[in-house]
Amino acid sequence: MKYGVTHSKKIVNRLARIEGHVRSVKKMVEEGRECSEVLTQLAAIHQAVENTTKAFLKEHIEVCVTKAIEEGKQDEALADLEKALDRFMR
Repeated sequence: MKYGVTHSKKIVNRLARIEGHVRSVKKMVEEGRECSEVLTQLAAIHQAVENTTKAFLKEHIEVCVTKAIEEGKQDEALADLEKALDRFMR
């Protein structure tokens, strides 16, 4: 079952901030900044990605899974959700 990616402005904004943060850390590495500074920033990026993933998953359930249930495709939607969660929790 394919429902398009939900285009929440909130999710797009989070991804843009992560993208900018990654570019900044790349520059830090290129400049030879202290390892502890880089690791701190990488930890912040990791947390931002986790939080964005959780927000996207919540939106997916609220929009895509709900739509599938309304269309009588709940078994397929739940199977797809289970596959996605399995990949996420590896």
